[in-house]
Amino acid sequence: MATRSYVSCVLCQRANVNRIVWSRNLSAVAKPQSKADFLQGEPHKRHPGVTHLKTLRLPEELLVAARSIIHRSQVTQLPDRALKLTNFLWSRKRAAEDSAVRKKAVSLEKELWKKTMEKGGNFDEQVVADRIKRGVLSELRRTFYHWTPLKYDEELGVVYMAAKMAGGYAAVRRALNEIKKRDPTFAPQSLLDFGSGLGTVAWAAHACWSATLKELVCVDSSGPMNILAERLLKGDDEHAAAHIKHVYFRQFLPVSPKVQFDLVASAYTLSEIASAKEREEAVLVLWRKTASYLLLVENGTKEGHQMLMEARETLLHNQDKTVHDTRPASVFAPCPHEATCPKLALASVVPCNFHQMYMPLYGHNSQMEKFSYLIVTREQRRPLEAEVHWSRLLAPPQARTRHVHCRLCHPDGRLQHLVVTASKHGRDVYRCARSSQWGDRLPLVQDDDNQNDDDTDGEPTSG
Repeated sequence: MATRSYVSCVLCQRANVNRIVWSRNLSAVAKPQSKADFLQGEPHKRHPGVTHLKTLRLPEELLVAARSIIHRSQVTQLPDRALKLTNFLWSRKRAAEDSAVRKKAVSLEKELWKKTMEKGGNFDEQVVADRIKRGVLSELRRTFYHWTPLKYDEELGVVYMAAKMAGGYAAVRRALNEIKKRDPTFAPQSLLDFGSGLGTVAWAAHACWSATLKELVCVDSSGPMNILAERLLKGDDEHAAAHIKHVYFRQFLPVSPKVQFDLVASAYTLSEIASAKEREEAVLVLWRKTASYLLLVENGTKEGHQMLMEARETLLHNQDKTVHDTRPASVFAPCPHEATCPKLALASVVPCNFHQMYMPLYGHNSQMEKFSYLIVTREQRRPLEAEVHWSRLLAPPQARTRHVHCRLCHPDGRLQHLVVTASKHGRDVYRCARSSQWGDRLPLVQDDDNQNDDDTDGEPTSG
């Protein structure tokens, strides 16, 4: 009996020690934010990190006007041309830099001359030089993307309307919703849209801040696109009043560098600029004109993502020679940090992209717009942002029995595949993870003991 009592006592002590150790480890690993810290009284399915939107529809006035313009234009084979343009824009790459082309040409020329000299024998130097020149040009055409600028006339503008307007509106609206939700005090009075096209940014911004916007300047070098955008505003009736007031169309940016706008946006425009140097200068000009927020949107491809990362690097680290507003740039979204994008360091670069479901101009089946975006701000972070460590979901969370698989980008600049459970991360964080979608943010505290960094990253799945 004494022996049994002694053994029972030892086992009980060990159990108590294990419970203490487990409790300490759980506290160290999970470190969940308390419910009062991040939910702000909201239910889990609408926690502050939720920025996704349900399936979006174009504003009724815009939808009716677009259908009227398309019907009156009588563009032949419009569905096929719209699909072809969509595929072309999605697969479009940046123009090759002149320095890269010259370097490749010199390398090829040296290689071909070396092979000719190794063969020996007598040869006509001029004939060989001409042959090598043709060979170099042929190889350059084969290996470099042939980039040409798009010139929109009225007909191509209508094709673009059928192909991209609804999806472009959805992407911009989704990005602007993040500003609206995370900074509810932001009430912009002025908007500048660079590369405005059909004016979808103005419509999306008006849907978010119709009560405060008093000046919307749309800049696009294409006169026919500006005309189409104005027709859309007037419901395809030149005698009608515009649905959105105080919209001004320009073909050039305002000259004065001191003129600023509360919100500056540029959607699917960087890809239309020929060189990296010109893109850098365009981004700096837009930043000079930004009083609060700058939004850049591009296709959710490697090219689109990398152009945005170039812009991000320019805004955070390049010294602008013309400075009228000394407030520094800080990344508002989607990155939860200002370190180099960790996706660029992966062996196989996968773009950081997001999606928004929307209803097309015609048809009853929703479609998905996959896009990349960057929001940079001059505003100071709200207290909430400083207190809570938010990580970005880079893929759809995969909910399983009592756990959720989450691919995250953390505030320390690391990617992580994290399995969220109620026992490790707290009931509130777990329920938020189950309610979140691709692109939302989760309130998690990074901990080295609970780390599973990604060294590879595949395309997000919808499972």
